[in-house]
Amino acid sequence: MVDAMQPLPLELQGLAERVVQALQQEAVKFAPSDATPQIALAAVQFTPVIDPGNQLPGYQGVWRNARNDRCGVMTINSDHSVYAEYDLFCPHPRDERWFVEMVTVWGRGGDLRSEPSLIPNV
Repeated sequence: MVDAMQPLPLELQGLAERVVQALQQEAVKFAPSDATPQIALAAVQFTPVIDPGNQLPGYQGVWRNARNDRCGVMTINSDHSVYAEYDLFCPHPRDERWFVEMVTVWGRGGDLRSEPSLIPNV
């Protein structure tokens, strides 16, 4: 693995932007309106990695908050499959039985899926 931060190659920019848009749409649904994060592609720091499935190059991106804590990740594999998550840590806006831990996005190319990750509110 190479540790140097690098910009994402141009051919992956559109895919990464769609992932960020999907994360933001999920965050808007599940975070309080006064605390919805602004998830931005410009804030991700990418590092080249090796895709463990086929040993080809991929990218791992990390979002960090003001305290430099990791608050989100995005992985883009060599086959353009993606997985991303962004932390919310807030009560579910419509069902008090649940707490929203994070929102996630996954898929390949233009076929992206998203959902919140919920844990019981105790």
